[in-house]
Amino acid sequence: MPSLENAQTYSGPKLNNFKVAAIQMASGPNVEGNLHEARRLIADAAAQGAKLVVLPEFFAIMGMKNQDMVKVREQAGQGTIQSFMSEMARMHRIWLMGSIPLAASTPDKVRNSLLVFDEQGKQVARYDKIHLFSLTLGSEHYNEASTIEAGDKVVVVDSPFGRIGLAVCYDLRFPEIFRAMQDVNIIVLPSAFTATTGKVHWKPLVRARAIENLSYVIAAAQGGYHVSGRETHGHTMIVDPWGRIVDELQRGSGVVMADVDMKYQASLRNSLPALSHRILSCDNVDKA
Repeated sequence: MPSLENAQTYSGPKLNNFKVAAIQMASGPNVEGNLHEARRLIADAAAQGAKLVVLPEFFAIMGMKNQDMVKVREQAGQGTIQSFMSEMARMHRIWLMGSIPLAASTPDKVRNSLLVFDEQGKQVARYDKIHLFSLTLGSEHYNEASTIEAGDKVVVVDSPFGRIGLAVCYDLRFPEIFRAMQDVNIIVLPSAFTATTGKVHWKPLVRARAIENLSYVIAAAQGGYHVSGRETHGHTMIVDPWGRIVDELQRGSGVVMADVDMKYQASLRNSLPALSHRILSCDNVDKA
C-alpha cells in the first residue's frame, strides 16, 4: 500500500460552516481557451461565496491525442497553468484545487498531479494519481499508463476546512486509498469519467465513498463532448456524509455549490461511529 503523506500541518482556527464549489467543464486542446473558461467559472463560484473550489481532471488540456498532455506538461513550481491557479486562489481568497500534467521521470510521460493552492496563492499540497485507467470495450480503448506515470503516496492536507483527502478519477474505484487517508472531513475528486462507465458506475461510487467514510465528497468532472470526439460523463456533484447529493450538474460548463456543516458531520459520526468499528485492515489479513 502506498505511504500516507500529510502535506502540511495547519494549526489555525477551523471553520464550522462554509461553502464549497465543484466546477464542471468540457475542456479542449487549447490551454489558453480552457484557462479563460476556468477563470470565468472560478469567479462565479467565488461570487456565490465558495471558499474551497475544485476544478476537474486535466481542466487545462483535453487533447486530440494522449501525447498532447506531454507537450504542455510543466515542471513543478513553474508554468502557465500553475501560475494561473496561484493567481486565481490569491485573487479570490479561496483554496483552489485541480489536476494538471506535470513532468515525470521519463520524457514521454506526465504525472497527473492534483495541486492545492491556499488563499494566498501558495501551493500547499500535491497528489500524483496512483491508479491508472485502462479500458477495452467495443470501439473504446484507453490506457493511461502509456502517457502517465503513477504516483505512490496517499496525500491528506490539513486546512481551515479540516482534513482533506486527495484523489483523482479512477482512484474512486479503490476504497483502500480512502481508508488509508484516516478520518478525513472532505474528499476531493477531480475526474473525467467516460460516458460508458459513468452511466452505471459514477454516482454509486461517489456516494459509496461518502457513506463509508462519513465524509463530504466534492467530485468535479469533465462533462460533455470534446473536440477530440471523446465524451465524458459529467454529473459533477457534491455529496454529504450521509450519502445525499446536495447539488449536481449533468452536462456542460457550470458550478455546483454546497454548504458544508462540520457540526452536522460530527453528529453523524457520533450517532454512527462506523469508522471506529473497523476491524479488518491490509495488515492483519492471514495470507496462509
